[in-house]
Amino acid sequence: MIVRPVRSADLPALIDLARSTGAGLTTLPANEERLAHRVGWAEKAFRGEAERADADYLFVLEDDDGTVVGISAVAGAVGLREPWYNYRVGLTVSASQELHIHRQIPTLFLANDLTGNSELCSLFLHAGHRSGLNGRLLSKARFLFIAEFPELFGDKVIAEMRGMSDENGVSPFWESLGRHFFKMEFSRADYLTGVGNKAFIAELMPKFPLYTCFLSEDARNIIGRVHTDTEPALAMLKGEGFSYQGYVDIFDAGPAIECETAKIRAVHDSQNLVLAVGTPGDDATPFLIHNRKREDCRITAAPARLASGTLVVDALTAKRLKLSAGASVRAVPLSAKESVK
Repeated sequence: MIVRPVRSADLPALIDLARSTGAGLTTLPANEERLAHRVGWAEKAFRGEAERADADYLFVLEDDDGTVVGISAVAGAVGLREPWYNYRVGLTVSASQELHIHRQIPTLFLANDLTGNSELCSLFLHAGHRSGLNGRLLSKARFLFIAEFPELFGDKVIAEMRGMSDENGVSPFWESLGRHFFKMEFSRADYLTGVGNKAFIAELMPKFPLYTCFLSEDARNIIGRVHTDTEPALAMLKGEGFSYQGYVDIFDAGPAIECETAKIRAVHDSQNLVLAVGTPGDDATPFLIHNRKREDCRITAAPARLASGTLVVDALTAKRLKLSAGASVRAVPLSAKESVK
């Protein structure tokens, strides 16, 4: 498997992937015109022809037969062209000594605090390929790209995680809050934000703090929680240093997690090495390996061994990277527990 920049020829495969994601992945709508526009901007970004506010680094996961089976992306900056909304979870305290009452009531503030940060987004892997190293490669490859080109990204990276919904895609948070202001199904609002129609959020959403005690118990209980299917992705990002700091999605209340860019494990621990082709050995550690190119970027995950400033990989791994022995690569152990000190 290899992670590489998206190309216009990938559009049919992207449409198929988008149609299979279901609700909750707002940045990958099954809209051919919108996806074609996004792919075009991604190609500009990889060529260095887009400002950070517009840069959308869209990657695909491709098998050895050239079939696209997954997608992931990182945006250069959010909210610099269109407003970026989240709820900030706060607390209001009401007290009366005379009545012996002391109430702590969580509140939701509509905020644009995460504006300007880079964002991990659009992660989706075909169900038939969710095995081995594929999921971690598709997600973490972005960190090696960020490590190689830090000037393209913000000082902090965020990721909005999918919130809780039932088997029919119904969100208790939306039913208790959003529906009263938007008068539409969750899936419709989700789709509109995905195709770039975000103005209605500012027009219809109340600006004053919302007291969560007015929400249903089901809605209150899922604020800041992720969908069951998203728990592995959340655990993976926490292992890289990401944490929840009290911001949630305005539609489904899924958590927005964040990490200082330089403190992301795969960014901080990555190093430049000389590629050697040989036999990594039975005790080889899985590494993420990047060919250090931008427009022709190729990233893979494979067993490798450190040896005197070189990274020893097998011939197939070198072939996937389109590199020969002696080339410079950026690499990092795939997982924190595998890190080599």
